Amino acid sequence: MFIVFKILLALAAGIVLGNLALRILSKGLRQSLFTWISTSSRGRRASTAKTPPRSLSPETKVPNNGPSPVAYKDIFPPSSRECLAKAAATVSVAQKEKLKGLEVSQVEFQKSVIPWTAKYEECGPSTYTPMEISMEEVKALGDFPNYAELSGVPLPEEYEAFDIEKAKPRPYRPFRWAYHQTMSLTKLETNWWLEVESDYRTRIAERQSLYAEHGKKVLDYLPGSELACKELMEMSLQFLCARYPRYFSLSHTLSTGHVFHNRILETDTIINSVHPLHVLLNNVPEDFAIMLRNPDDGYYYFRAGVICSSIGWNVNTKLGLQLKEIHAPIPDYREKMEFSMDRYFSKLPPSRPIQRGSWGLEIDKPLFMPPGDPREEHRATQSPTVPLSRIHLRVDWQTLRRLPLSGAIIFNFKALFTPVTEFRDEAYIPALVAKLLKEGKENLMRYKGSWHVEHVVLPAVQEWMEEQVQRGLVERGWEERTLEESPWFPGWEEKWHRQQGF
Repeated sequence: MFIVFKILLALAAGIVLGNLALRILSKGLRQSLFTWISTSSRGRRASTAKTPPRSLSPETKVPNNGPSPVAYKDIFPPSSRECLAKAAATVSVAQKEKLKGLEVSQVEFQKSVIPWTAKYEECGPSTYTPMEISMEEVKALGDFPNYAELSGVPLPEEYEAFDIEKAKPRPYRPFRWAYHQTMSLTKLETNWWLEVESDYRTRIAERQSLYAEHGKKVLDYLPGSELACKELMEMSLQFLCARYPRYFSLSHTLSTGHVFHNRILETDTIINSVHPLHVLLNNVPEDFAIMLRNPDDGYYYFRAGVICSSIGWNVNTKLGLQLKEIHAPIPDYREKMEFSMDRYFSKLPPSRPIQRGSWGLEIDKPLFMPPGDPREEHRATQSPTVPLSRIHLRVDWQTLRRLPLSGAIIFNFKALFTPVTEFRDEAYIPALVAKLLKEGKENLMRYKGSWHVEHVVLPAVQEWMEEQVQRGLVERGWEERTLEESPWFPGWEEKWHRQQGF
């Protein structure tokens, strides 16, 4: 099973349904924020035949299986220049002098986009990222710039009630019925982009062990991904420090540069001495795939990643591939999903990250299963002896966002495991799971790979359905549907707080 890129496929299905609801860009008047450069107000460049609008266009209806009306080579993501103007307020006078105005010459920009495999440190000052940010400006911003202003996504609020010894993940239950009529994409909850729980130490140790054993199968990067890797790492550390300030902090000295202090692991990381993806591996219990725009064709390719929870594939087997190549084994992807996925990636702005969840049922807690792993044999049979206690819900809680400087698209997710026995007191969840297992579309359920445990789970949830009716948790005759509380369930917060002791 191609778990992570199955997730992208599911994401595409939501995009097809949700395209009309997503409004990516404001069409309001633009106000110049670079008053220290110019007093005239200048807006973003107007669209031309060679420069399609930097927005999703709900009015343009193109069949999913139809050809693209324009060449993606000519489509650039929404510009970051206005956000750069806001971030300029927090930099020194010397840095401001190296920042350009609100607009840049489109002729200069399109002629000077950074080459596909170039290292940004070695590029000339007038080389541009796809976000219309020059290398001179990237370097002027320095390390750990104000990514909240640059992206338009605020830093999280401090999680004051957080206790690393008791913290549990929120009980995600992303069950939907019926699949074909429910939009599964939602705006990212900015406080919850990266989550830390009581198993943090164990999870980080597991990731480090996987890298020690498998190397480039779980972490690798290609030339040209340097800026995106650095940017993602810096954004992630800024998030952790803002969300969990009792446990994470950054310091800076002239002799060492920036140092990340992890009070949970009791480690100090000199940032400039470690590759950014290794900083993430050693401190952030999430998986990241970095997709970069190829200036030769405008399509997005998997260029770097740290992924420790793939099943049936690994970083090494997918690195360097275009989206459609990654999805080549998926039935109907080319006919039904390819256009929408490519279009969405080309237009996603940094200010609109999204989230969604994918689920499956597993025996035990398989995190990383490369091709040929002996545990794959579990999926081929329905063992009559497997106990219910060994079966877990696996939720891959995912986000998708664009980085404001490099223009990379970051797909990150975290695999969360919950014993299915937890469903017993969760209102409506047993009924939804039973409905999915009994009546879910055969190809979708086969794709999820839960068949090997259905013979154990289905009788259990059917029993719990009746229990919940008898207890008054669910009304008799309730018609299965996606819950208003989705991806959770009624009373989830009370249960979650109770499990954490508050």
